[in-house]
Amino acid sequence: MSQEQPNNPTHGITLKAMLEDLVQRHGWSGVAAQIRIRCFMYEPSIRSSLKFLRKTEWARRKVEALYLSDQKALKKIQRDHDY
Repeated sequence: MSQEQPNNPTHGITLKAMLEDLVQRHGWSGVAAQIRIRCFMYEPSIRSSLKFLRKTEWARRKVEALYLSDQKALKKIQRDHDY
């Protein structure tokens, strides 16, 4: 049975989905500029980055924070566009 996590904004979103979304919108160089992690700067790939992020909590938190910030900015743009 799945537990509700109302205070967890990333609940139900996989780390892979977050990373793929960020890379699709910003490219590897854009992600690396915002999160200075070697796996984003030198020969980046989803697979190698996920391997590192799953073992390194501080790096995972940075990716989650960037993803949430990005989503918030997108919602603001959509909201402003709707007016």
